Amino acid sequence: MTRRAVVTGVGAVTPLGVGARTLHERWSAGNSGIVDGRGACDDFDPRATMSTKEARRADRFTQLAVAAGAEAIADAGWEDGLPYDALQVACIIGTGIGGLGSLESNVVSQHDGGRVSPLAIPLLMGNAAPAALSMRYGLRGPSYGVISACSAGAHAIGTAVRAIQSGDVDAVVTGGAEATLTPFATAAFEAMGATSESGISRPFDARRDGFVMGEGAAVLVLEEAEAAQARGAPILGEILGYGATSDAHHITAPEADGAGAAAAMRAALADAGLEPDDVDYVNAHGTSTPLNDRAETVAIKAALGERAAAVPVSSTKSAIGHLLGAAGAVEFVATLLALRDGVAPPTVGWEEREEGLDLDYVPGSARPLERRDRPAVALSNSFGFGGHNAVLCVQAAG
Repeated sequence: MTRRAVVTGVGAVTPLGVGARTLHERWSAGNSGIVDGRGACDDFDPRATMSTKEARRADRFTQLAVAAGAEAIADAGWEDGLPYDALQVACIIGTGIGGLGSLESNVVSQHDGGRVSPLAIPLLMGNAAPAALSMRYGLRGPSYGVISACSAGAHAIGTAVRAIQSGDVDAVVTGGAEATLTPFATAAFEAMGATSESGISRPFDARRDGFVMGEGAAVLVLEEAEAAQARGAPILGEILGYGATSDAHHITAPEADGAGAAAAMRAALADAGLEPDDVDYVNAHGTSTPLNDRAETVAIKAALGERAAAVPVSSTKSAIGHLLGAAGAVEFVATLLALRDGVAPPTVGWEEREEGLDLDYVPGSARPLERRDRPAVALSNSFGFGGHNAVLCVQAAG
């Protein structure tokens, strides 16, 4: 039996609001959640899904993951209990940095002569989010964090797919979370020259000047396809392919020729058994930095060939900023819901073309995807510091 991984539930908390559908609807409408140069989750209250005590014992990135997880679990119809043996349900969550806010606050407290919290390590550790979700829902299968900078969320999802395909588990709660709108992280990215001085995220636009920092989380429930169908689960889509490569080039800068990124896209298509002509949409990594957007454009053209000119390419970061380790998961959820509705959401704020950046970046407003005799297919790209590349190939449910 060929084991396949399908999505039965999604959840998200982003600068566009609380809820996966809110993310999709507001981005498709061309709204932006970026305010004063930051993509903060201002509508988020952890006490909506956690007790005051639980919230106090969790870093903000874990709080965001728990809220997104609660939505995904409910969406999958798991609220009344697991539909599988608990040992057959894994939890894999990606993050770029983890509990940085908790680390900073404890360092400041110690410097000022205060007391370091006895919970400091559990708060800041990168595996805190999957641990919290596993304990909350009794997920007794493999549970761990994935840390690969801005590719972490996509790597976590790809790893979850492999766990189902291999037969290790029947279902996985997976995704990504990040909360690094902190003084240290803000100063560090500014010192690196990576963030936007204008405070505007406009991927692929000639005026782009760096990324805008954001925070958030997305979680999805993956199930083995036949098992999901047997229990009558609502299937949103299927992850057809996963490709991961390394640039082995530079700790922060992408390869100018996009070779590693292009190889990851080709690998995802090969894993799915598809060709470039099968791709209907690309959700780009699209950070709004001069180097990344140019290299990604080159990579998309190298991977898709002649098809690249006809495929709409847009960036969720234009509406929410860069969510670092959460980005790949949030963008995957946004991509899946866009495919479900048959639309290509816009690259918000794109107006001025740069020579060589000549793809269809979906300016202005969302548009319908080309109609075909099968459900729509997309690539969701994630590329991270360290040269980590992860690409997911997803198809909407038929």
